Amino acid sequence: MLISDAVQIWREPDGDYHIEWQASHPDTQVTVEPLTPSGSVSAHYSEEVGRVRMSGLEPRSRHFFRLRDQHGTEVLATERKLGMQGTPNFRDFGGYPTAEGRQVKWGFLYRSGQLSSLSDQDVDLLESLALDLVCDFRRQEEQQTDPSRLPLRNPPRIASLPIIPGSNSRFFEQAQGRMADRQAMFDFMLEINRDFVEAQAETYARMFREILSVDDARFLVHCAAGKDRTGFAAAIILMALGVPREVVMRDYMLTGRFFHPDSEMARLREKYQMEQMDTQAILPMLEVHEDYLARALLAIEQSYPSVEVYLQEALGVGAPELAELKARYLD
Repeated sequence: MLISDAVQIWREPDGDYHIEWQASHPDTQVTVEPLTPSGSVSAHYSEEVGRVRMSGLEPRSRHFFRLRDQHGTEVLATERKLGMQGTPNFRDFGGYPTAEGRQVKWGFLYRSGQLSSLSDQDVDLLESLALDLVCDFRRQEEQQTDPSRLPLRNPPRIASLPIIPGSNSRFFEQAQGRMADRQAMFDFMLEINRDFVEAQAETYARMFREILSVDDARFLVHCAAGKDRTGFAAAIILMALGVPREVVMRDYMLTGRFFHPDSEMARLREKYQMEQMDTQAILPMLEVHEDYLARALLAIEQSYPSVEVYLQEALGVGAPELAELKARYLD
């Protein structure tokens, strides 16, 4: 039988969709159809069981798909990663089940890296999402140097929420004049994630205030790579909605599938004057590891009785705010 929460859909920049699924038995037969076919749509089933590539769908809008097995089980889902050409990690983080048996809505919660290099096709796709709000966690100089490219018609409001981990400058001062090794950088990334909880609470609290200030806001949270600052933001939003920790971690780790460190290495070297550092020493800054988010969650556990108490005391998201978020974003 088709497993409803094991469907993954993503779009390549060329417009092709990849649909993957898992079933409880290898003989399960699954058909896939787009709900709004357009043009000449073709499906290419892989020799690998549980995967199909679909071509010919309109590239300037999103598409939902119906997966159905021979037992009558149906799953309706849309793309998790959108096919942006100018930012590789643009994802919808809706569609996840909650512990209470509800589901986060598709089409309201998005996460990505910077938006400064979007193509015209990307901007058209972004416009079709009808975003109300963009929360930008990049430093002020990042926002000024690489301004976001947004639709001219009905552009979303940008909330500038710069996050600069407190240990960042100290680490790089210590790293100057020597070659930091991989373990030192990995440990630094752990400290950054701890810092999100302990030193950046006011910024994440403001993120929630910005979201709640707009009725039924469709919003995007992003930083430069859409990995760390954004990863914690998406995680704490999903946890506020009641998504189990293991599912939150699964969404967090998807960055490793769609974000490729090699493509960002040159930019990072220039940004932090790391031209002389060994590549292996830099890689932990561009990788995603469960340990990173786990370090942030451990910081919550060490200081608060529960995530709910952290949300209320540190982020100002108490019972009324949680009820509003769930009313908006859960089916």
